[in-house]
Amino acid sequence: MSYAIIVLTALGLCHAGMAALSLAIDRHHRQAYGDDTPPRKRRLLRAAGALLLAMALAPCMLLWGAGAGLVAWLGMLTIGALLSALLLPYWPRRVAPLAVVSASLSLASLAGLALT
Repeated sequence: MSYAIIVLTALGLCHAGMAALSLAIDRHHRQAYGDDTPPRKRRLLRAAGALLLAMALAPCMLLWGAGAGLVAWLGMLTIGALLSALLLPYWPRRVAPLAVVSASLSLASLAGLALT
């Protein structure tokens, strides 16, 4: 797989994970949906966000190795958080659909990585 696809896979997973974690916060959930997060949905969003962020570590480690991969992953986390933070004030209703698309494409790419 090409370098760009692996990097975009990690970025997509980080963006989706950060979006899920931000929507688990009542203030951001209220921005996007108009009401507070129910407790069960909050736990689900937190778990999904943490899982997506952990999965983003795999492409980074595959591409750069353990040491540099961890540092690259931290950079990807920063970019994912920045993207989510910039989307929330301007397009709050688009955060969840964009995160779902981002996660779907990234997971498909990650599955392709696992098969090769």
